[in-house]
Amino acid sequence: MLKKNIVHYVLGKSLLSFFNFLPLFALVPFSVVLIAKDYDTSVVLSWLVALILISLISNFVNFIIESFSAETELSYLPIIAISSGLYGLNHFGFIDISGALSNAILTIANTPIYLLVLVAILMVCYWVNYKILKQKLFLDHALKTKIKEVNSSNLGWTKNFGDIAPFMQLDLRLIWRNKRPKSSVFILVIGLLYGLFFYPNPQFQDSPMIYGFVGIFVTGIFLINFGQFIPAWDSGYYKMLMSQNIKYEQYLKSKYTLMIISVIIMFILSIPYVYFGWKILAAHFAAAIYNIGVNSYVIMLGGSFNRKKIDLNQRAAFNYQGTGAVQWIIGIPLMLLPAAIFGLTSYFVNFNVALFVLILLGLTGIVFHQKLMKLITQKYLASKYQMINAFSQDN
Repeated sequence: MLKKNIVHYVLGKSLLSFFNFLPLFALVPFSVVLIAKDYDTSVVLSWLVALILISLISNFVNFIIESFSAETELSYLPIIAISSGLYGLNHFGFIDISGALSNAILTIANTPIYLLVLVAILMVCYWVNYKILKQKLFLDHALKTKIKEVNSSNLGWTKNFGDIAPFMQLDLRLIWRNKRPKSSVFILVIGLLYGLFFYPNPQFQDSPMIYGFVGIFVTGIFLINFGQFIPAWDSGYYKMLMSQNIKYEQYLKSKYTLMIISVIIMFILSIPYVYFGWKILAAHFAAAIYNIGVNSYVIMLGGSFNRKKIDLNQRAAFNYQGTGAVQWIIGIPLMLLPAAIFGLTSYFVNFNVALFVLILLGLTGIVFHQKLMKLITQKYLASKYQMINAFSQDN
């Protein structure tokens, strides 16, 4: 009986996740606007309820996929391959998936009785999750240890970076040996190919804002994915690390250096995008400078507010451990702000001036590097004991 209660509690709590409430910030205002414009209230409410049910179904489907892929390190790759395949079939007109989904949702909105179908699907997904979790809920399952051979690697080249070399070696070994941070490297491939969803499409060829957004994302994918969890990557041994006689500025500088190196590498690897036009290459260059001179500091400053522990041995797919409001809020200055600056400047002035503005902002950050790092270090030191206390708790 106790096992059943635990499973029901876990599944019920998942429904109250922030990610399930997030769509409401868009759906509810849009529904109010539709009703204000004299759309049929019953149809709008049915549409709203249908999308909420679909969101909850997605929540449980994610758990089902996660349970079957937890043992595989690259479990998200087949999912991405299938999703990309379906997107391609829809985009090139082989299958009208978007049209079918649109018709299905409109049918449900116009005929509310079909909401029972979504309710039934939700109940089935809940039941499947209940069975899976109940089978795995054993004490000895959590106590099992996995024996793994540790591969040693020669990181002597990091000595060229001086006093931050020991910290860089720790970060590189952490990334290479653990499932969760290792995803930051594998996702580089996804980030590098991200532009292929936009640049070949004619409707985006005259959209400078897209150039800025994709440029920031492609050149800063590692910076964004790895940087947003600084210093939570070290949460398992953060207390021990902080008890050592180390300079916090060196600790942060090693993280900064890794992110800057990744931006440079990603820009070089993205040079073939010049095939779609020199403007794209120029936008990527400006975005790379902006990532180095602005976003690197923004994401490190955001890290000083991290208070959630991360288990490095958990797989990355559908894993939101360590993710909080900070990761969502920081996306505004990190991604949307530079894209908006680039797009608006290009629209009201011209493309070349937009490039100059991004580069100028980036160079300004680079010039004031020492002062900015000092301010960020002070912020981390001020939050040091709060982080130690938070990382000592079991989330």
